[in-house]
Amino acid sequence: MTTTAPLPLLVLGKGRDLHTERGVECPGELPPASDPDLVERARAAKAALGDEVFILGHHYQRDEVIEFADTTGDSFKLAREAAARPEAAYIVFCGVHFMAESADILTSPDQTVILPDLAAGCSMADMAAIAQVEDAWADLQEAGVADVTIPVTYMNSSAAIKGFTGRLGGTICTSSNAKTALGWALEQRGDGRVADGSGKVLFLPDQHLGRNTYVRELGGSLEDCVVFDPHKPMGGLGVDALRRARMILWRGQCSVHGRFSVEAVEAARREIPAVNVIVHPECTYEVVERADYVGSTEKIIKTIAAAPAGSAWVVGTELNLVRRLAGQYPDKRIAFLEKNVCYCSTMNRIDLPHLVWALESLVEGRVVNPIRVDPQVAGHARTALDRMLALPGETHKD
Repeated sequence: MTTTAPLPLLVLGKGRDLHTERGVECPGELPPASDPDLVERARAAKAALGDEVFILGHHYQRDEVIEFADTTGDSFKLAREAAARPEAAYIVFCGVHFMAESADILTSPDQTVILPDLAAGCSMADMAAIAQVEDAWADLQEAGVADVTIPVTYMNSSAAIKGFTGRLGGTICTSSNAKTALGWALEQRGDGRVADGSGKVLFLPDQHLGRNTYVRELGGSLEDCVVFDPHKPMGGLGVDALRRARMILWRGQCSVHGRFSVEAVEAARREIPAVNVIVHPECTYEVVERADYVGSTEKIIKTIAAAPAGSAWVVGTELNLVRRLAGQYPDKRIAFLEKNVCYCSTMNRIDLPHLVWALESLVEGRVVNPIRVDPQVAGHARTALDRMLALPGETHKD
């Protein structure tokens, strides 16, 4: 029986196959796979811990880490999976810091969430520090618009920012339910009354998801959107601009998705016949406008899985996932959208050596890198999450 070799995973514009003897060639190339001895050590430690440990693997993780995950998914799905397994005393979250915080908020006090490398942060989440956001809210109060403004934060934010939204009557959204969450928020007022069309949203921390959702899915105007720069007085906007705006977008973005370019989309159209362009809504408005499909990580996975054999796709999301999809569906031509974008560097801090260290430490009776959210912050954050889950529609999905 003959087997069909996978179609090449291309980086557009480079004109060369990424399946080379050296592996993926791109800026920020990952080191070679870990020593096989580490694989055996991970297996032995996981077996020794049994049901006491539950390992979560985000879609953007390396394959060598995903191999040991009990479940994979986006951040909120994984946090809920952890909460659904109270028998697991230890939750090892192979993701980034804000994800582990969300898991700690949702799991029981008897469970401990562990992040194998505390340096695995998120550049987007770090763009909205709680002190900056509190100062911004003071600016909105000074401008006289805070009473008609509802804060909404993306799941990709710190527990402190989630708590801020919960404390001020706001909510949280995922990339799948942003339309529902924003639609609800625009009809509210900070004092609890319906805004009658005058409501505003302070959207944190990703300006692109907020803009794309408001304009493309809710039919709003780009002119209604302003970008609040926390490094400038009054966000660099002034009172009049804040009063006119409906969407006050925080000046933040994903360091991976924000770099995909219009030029890369145009190159895909030229170089690949009948190509389908699918991108994440964290991409810029200009890129999203030129794509054929836009959706969360889960939607990207499901769309490509359901696509017919022989179809061609270029994907604007993290490269680990794109490579994994290319391996899973060798009957489709799957390409990475941008030659100048590579792996999420912070997500890839979680590697097999760190995972083995965390697991073997548990076997020895030591808990390393526990993630614990302040109880008061966690309470406000849980309020914001509960508001999200109470919204109509399938708001539990990433």
